Amino acid sequence: MIHISEIGQIFREEYGRSVAILVRVLGSIDAAEDAVQDAFTEAVARWPAAGLPPSPAGWIITTARNRAIDRLRREATGREKIAQAALLDGELQGGLHGWLHGDEAEGIEVDSVDDNQLRLIFTCCHPALNRAAQVALTLKLLGGLTTGEIAHAFLVPEPTMAQRLVRAKGKIRDAHIPYRVPTEAELRERLKSVLAVIYLVFNEGYAASSGAGLVREDLCREAIRLGRLIMELMPDEPEAKGLLALMLLLDARRAARTSPDGGLVRLADQDRSLWDTGLIAEGHRLVRECLKLNQPGPYQLQAAINAVHSDAAHPASTDWRQILALYGQLIAMEPTPVVALNRAVVLAEVEGPAAGLAAVDLLELGNYYLFHAVRAELLRRLGRNDEAVAAYRAARERTDNGAERDFLEARIRALTTTAPGPAAPTSGDPHGR
Repeated sequence: MIHISEIGQIFREEYGRSVAILVRVLGSIDAAEDAVQDAFTEAVARWPAAGLPPSPAGWIITTARNRAIDRLRREATGREKIAQAALLDGELQGGLHGWLHGDEAEGIEVDSVDDNQLRLIFTCCHPALNRAAQVALTLKLLGGLTTGEIAHAFLVPEPTMAQRLVRAKGKIRDAHIPYRVPTEAELRERLKSVLAVIYLVFNEGYAASSGAGLVREDLCREAIRLGRLIMELMPDEPEAKGLLALMLLLDARRAARTSPDGGLVRLADQDRSLWDTGLIAEGHRLVRECLKLNQPGPYQLQAAINAVHSDAAHPASTDWRQILALYGQLIAMEPTPVVALNRAVVLAEVEGPAAGLAAVDLLELGNYYLFHAVRAELLRRLGRNDEAVAAYRAARERTDNGAERDFLEARIRALTTTAPGPAAPTSGDPHGR
């Protein structure tokens, strides 16, 4: 018998692909979302008793198609509408034929470049939409993230994000924004938005904003897959290379980032023999290719930072001064509070925790849990335990991720039951990853 939680996991993994395919054949984002949601509702009702179908993804897409046809027929009035429903039925059958195989849609073909999800990303990243709407809508449609999770990624209230998503979908509908991969002339102007989308999808997978687990491997895999697709479309674009390198170097640590019971393991405490040497080698190769192009950008610099981390066989051998220099270049390109927070962490390793804390306290990130977590670590290293406990508690109140909350709880217990000791070096990343 399949558990409801397993269906929820399938929803996470297949939502984006299902919506992307249905948008292509229905021509409407809202209709595609409604149809896929209807299909998952039916799955929740049927699968616990009937069991998992041979191809859950194919079952969802086929069922969503049928629900879309049924809905159109219910809403149809007059011969013309009924004829349109019949025509749509034929178009759906033909349009899905290339993706669905067998009685239960045993497999789904995924093209190398002519990819449905890539089409949907570029639709969502159309210049008619503002940047925040572009990223938020793609996270919703491609990643299957909830409105609350997207709001967390943007550090905005959930109602604000809900309104943003409604407006973005309305703009696509009313402006008749095409569902296609742009021409070569259009690609570059939309690339920055697309890369931002992919990286936010990866980040939500790498450090999930909610739930019991730290990592959502499905989103990490999807972001890397989309990163490779962008590389295939634009092989000479250095920032596309940089983003893929960054994601590979971060994902290489996945096996070491959690304990057997799912607890968070900081970079300084990770068993580096568990790091994926193949992903590290590929990431380093891409970083070297970026250096040859000599067109530095934010993703390339972040990849270079993580390449330095991956060079260190032990935490003590990390070249913090080189990382600090790279952060200096990064903050010149992207002078954001989050980048400044990352730099402050590294500054603490080079010049000491007092210097790092002084830099952190200049930032206005009071609603960001990692701001409080970093402050807590630096206060702990300075022996200011009462302040550190208060900062850990502030961080705990601002995260919905179970693994992160457990980690922060352990830090609080350690400070309230034992004498302080020196903290291990961090990663130069507030996630300690």
